[in-house]
Amino acid sequence: MLKKISFSEKFASFSEPWQPKIVGEINDTHVKVVKLEGEFVWHSHEHEDEMFIVVKGKLTIKFRDQDVHLSEGEALVIPKGIEHQPVAEDEVYAILIEPSTTVNTGNLTNERTYIPPKI
Repeated sequence: MLKKISFSEKFASFSEPWQPKIVGEINDTHVKVVKLEGEFVWHSHEHEDEMFIVVKGKLTIKFRDQDVHLSEGEALVIPKGIEHQPVAEDEVYAILIEPSTTVNTGNLTNERTYIPPKI
């Protein structure tokens, strides 16, 4: 049975930042929703590209040589192997599109490493 996804309902179902939730799967790719606030850790994904789509708020993604600022309705694809740090001064709602093997902290394992559930 086909079932539509209400992003507003999915975002309303949780409050914790930096803990993505899987809302859909396309082949070997996950579609995730996540709330972001504050700074995340510097990390990279050795084998996976990832895409951030900003739904609400403003997100800065820092790279060692530049910062990229995203507003609502904007997206960025981060190629595999590129070290980055997402920063959200205020709460941001984002959609992530990334391979199912992607770990949120990439090459690091620490207290922020999170295995996302399907919601």
